[in-house]
Amino acid sequence: MTEGASANLVVNPAASGDERLKPQSGFRRLLSRPELGAAAGAALVFLFFAFAAHGTGMFAADGVLNWTTVSAQLMIIAVGAALLMVAGEFDLSVGSMIGFAGMMIALPTIVFHWPITLSVIFAFAGALLIGFINGYLVIRTGLPSFIVTLASLYILRGLTIALSILFTNRTIVGGVKEAAEGTFVGFLFSGWIGQSFFSWLADHDVIGTLRNGEPAVKGVPMVIVWALVIAILGHIVLARTRFGNWIFASGGDPNAARNVGVPVGVVKVSLFMLTAFCATVFAACEVFEFGSAASDRGLLKEFEAIIAAVIGGCLLTGGYGSVIGACLGALIFGVVQMGILFTGAPNDWFRVFLGAMLLIAVLFNNLIRRRVVSGR
Repeated sequence: MTEGASANLVVNPAASGDERLKPQSGFRRLLSRPELGAAAGAALVFLFFAFAAHGTGMFAADGVLNWTTVSAQLMIIAVGAALLMVAGEFDLSVGSMIGFAGMMIALPTIVFHWPITLSVIFAFAGALLIGFINGYLVIRTGLPSFIVTLASLYILRGLTIALSILFTNRTIVGGVKEAAEGTFVGFLFSGWIGQSFFSWLADHDVIGTLRNGEPAVKGVPMVIVWALVIAILGHIVLARTRFGNWIFASGGDPNAARNVGVPVGVVKVSLFMLTAFCATVFAACEVFEFGSAASDRGLLKEFEAIIAAVIGGCLLTGGYGSVIGACLGALIFGVVQMGILFTGAPNDWFRVFLGAMLLIAVLFNNLIRRRVVSGR
């Protein structure tokens, strides 16, 4: 046997039928995808409302915009929650961070007359600092992130209420829309893109028009753009980069990851900062859309983000999940929430659905994970 032939046998053992390499079917590879359950759930939800909400306008242009916007809002924080869950941690302070970040934008602008751009920078800097503190405490103390961020949840919510009452004697601080009018940050968080294209669609009767002749959909709101950008970047980082491998390793077995040189602490602290960043993007979009900050803004959003991530295939134990799945989970959330409104069903059923979907997703994800790991 020549040296070249020997090298080929070493480099390509599959070519010689190496019995140590077990071929994997396409169906098995499909089962190993974390987002499989969410994709199936999304298809079923769309199919259900295609019949249940037929003729209600849910799938007209303005109806699509409604549930797409709701999905995009949740998608922004679900991506951060999913990445952190893959790393084996939770952030229960996301909802309170939304309210606190909104107040960090409104109070300096309205009470201290800061330029709106400076207030937004201040809010993002403060949120990143809080995210860093959360992550640092988890890593340095060894306490469960559930406990650390639960404490942050109460601290931030209390500060939001206390500061708003201290400076304005109200829990809602308005006037932000006027301060942001004509500014770049106003467009960045509450603007619309593609107005001319949607006007063209309306002129050619592709989409409907309002009574005043304006298009039923005037453009794509920036909250959807933010959701898409965060989702695409999150997917690329998790699936295509070394840092993504570090995230999986940190959640799968942090001790083994440290032994092979993975900076587990840096990874987890960075992801806590990411969830704070995503919460602030969410807060800024709401503050600029409604023109005010409210102390109860973001209530229970941390659980909705976790539910979307779990529906999307993230395991509660870490080390497994995907950004695409979390986005599909957020899409299911938005479609069901708005679909219930379009069908006229009592809104109470939405919470029932969320709880049922969470339980089904956890059972399904654990079942698929066991089958994949066991090799059956």
